[in-house]
Amino acid sequence: MIEQIKNIDLELFFAINGTHTPFFDHVMIAASNAFWWIPLFIWLFYALFKAYPGKAFLWVLLAIITSITLTDQLSVNAFKEVVLRYRPCHNLDIKDQIHLLKEHCGGLYGFVSSHAANYAGLAVLFTGLLRFQYPRIYLLFFLWAFIIGYSRIYIGVHYPADVLGGWILGGLLGFIVLKLVRIPLNKIT
Repeated sequence: MIEQIKNIDLELFFAINGTHTPFFDHVMIAASNAFWWIPLFIWLFYALFKAYPGKAFLWVLLAIITSITLTDQLSVNAFKEVVLRYRPCHNLDIKDQIHLLKEHCGGLYGFVSSHAANYAGLAVLFTGLLRFQYPRIYLLFFLWAFIIGYSRIYIGVHYPADVLGGWILGGLLGFIVLKLVRIPLNKIT
């Protein structure tokens, strides 16, 4: 059963990583880089500041920092450094078959994807914080997390299971942080 899952994961990886165009190569490299998301972050901070003025905004900032810290640290220390699954670009059996779009592959291990975990956590947190002001905002945030996770496979640095694991971890942690920040926010607002 585990071999079947590994084989499906590898087939999906090659299906995504093996389909390239110069246009999407540039798009996917950009999607993996937080710099290109700055306009969205600026809008997000404006929307959150508007929705949670004063002391409430400080709690929101603390929740964002907590979510990023938890997803990032747990993805590395509780998963990558425990599971020890090589990234595809470090896997000597397939390294020469990968279309790697970055000079630097990243750390040695890839399960779970920190990018996927970080952005899934933020997607859940932001959706929960802004769902009353923007009822369909979840579409934007989940598309955002999907594009970033997909880009990690496309550029050759993660398997699909790494990204799926990151989304699950990030989503759970984002949900927990959202529930915790609701306690002080409900008292303030």
